[in-house]
Amino acid sequence: MPISSFYGLQTSLRGLLAQQRALDTTGHNIANASTVGYSRQEAVLGAAPALQIPQGAVQGGAGAHIGSGVDVLAYRRIRDTFLDLQYRAQATRLGEEAGRAQGLDRAELALAEPSDNGINKQLSEFWSAWADLANAADDPAARVSLLEQADQLADAFGIVDAQLALVGQQAADEFATLTAAGGEIDQIGQEIAALNDTIKRFVTAGDTPNDLMDQRDLLLDKLAGLGTTSVVSNADGSVDVTFGGTAAPMIDAAGYHAEPLGTSPGGRLGALKELSTVPGGLIDSYRAELGAVAETLATAVNAIHPNFFSVSHAPPASYGAGTLAVLADTTTLLAGTTPGASANERARAIAELSGKGPDAAYNAFIARVGSEVREANRNEANAQALTDAVQDRRESVAGVSMDEEMGNLIKFQRAYQASSRAMSTMDEMLDVLINRTGRVGL
Repeated sequence: MPISSFYGLQTSLRGLLAQQRALDTTGHNIANASTVGYSRQEAVLGAAPALQIPQGAVQGGAGAHIGSGVDVLAYRRIRDTFLDLQYRAQATRLGEEAGRAQGLDRAELALAEPSDNGINKQLSEFWSAWADLANAADDPAARVSLLEQADQLADAFGIVDAQLALVGQQAADEFATLTAAGGEIDQIGQEIAALNDTIKRFVTAGDTPNDLMDQRDLLLDKLAGLGTTSVVSNADGSVDVTFGGTAAPMIDAAGYHAEPLGTSPGGRLGALKELSTVPGGLIDSYRAELGAVAETLATAVNAIHPNFFSVSHAPPASYGAGTLAVLADTTTLLAGTTPGASANERARAIAELSGKGPDAAYNAFIARVGSEVREANRNEANAQALTDAVQDRRESVAGVSMDEEMGNLIKFQRAYQASSRAMSTMDEMLDVLINRTGRVGL
């Protein structure tokens, strides 16, 4: 078959259109250089199907394939799925460590140590008040001062216990808010399911909805920070998602399912559950240990001065610290004597408890909280560093490099100009062929 004289125009036109699409894609990358979750894209160019010239189509000619220019084969999203898996695993760990560190920081703040209002200071002044009373057991002012200090100490235990209870309740409330119908997890799940359906329809039709896939990946990243997230990609462009330590899928071909969480949901949910669980949670264990300190104090003082303190032993409704109360008053204080011991000696014996059982128990409690807070902050910092490292690697692959894109602009511009020049040349040749052939001497 003969080759059309206009064939070269079509080849040049393909070049113009392909370079224009490449320029459009580069412009799209530049416009989204600062868009969170955006993955850079590229127009994949390939040679267009060649025109086949059968053997003998031209007299004396052999068969051949004549190139017909270039086509855009696809608009590819530059993304490394392995790095996505790594990032989401690290995001889950970071969410858990950050949630634990935040809760423990609040617990440490509730202890108010060291300060003039903390239990440690109140204990010190309580023992000092007994030492003052030992020097003047019958002095009404010393008795009133002691009882006031005892009340302040009991109040300090109650305040700290209430503050710890508030920290635990805040964690429980946040957990409930996140997992409730219409909560953040529910919203993310429904959005991913909706994007799944849209993406599947485009992919089935032969399209590649890169921007929609970016939106879905960003939602999956957020979900991973809240709990353990497993993602399986399907051939139709959709993904199956399991979340929160469950075996049943949260999102599959049928859509979104509000599945109950597993016993270890991981992520921020895991930390919130660990903090708020009653009984046995982290904050619950702090309240129980603080209650044990209050009981140690009451037992030690009551052994020398019967019925000075009262304390409850009925967790979880009460952990001791919140029920510590002073039973003695100015009348019953040091009333009667232990055989062979005067009122002054009894007061001195209580004063000598300073630095012993109750103080040691409270200091051990403070040391435990401080140690766990430091460990939580260190773990959070480590998780943040690892997450940032993986994110940097993701950005090096999927992120937009302005230098690279500016280089691409020049490259595609030059290619566009070259295709344009080829078309102009073909046009001039055709002009000669059509308008000047046979006009001799012109």
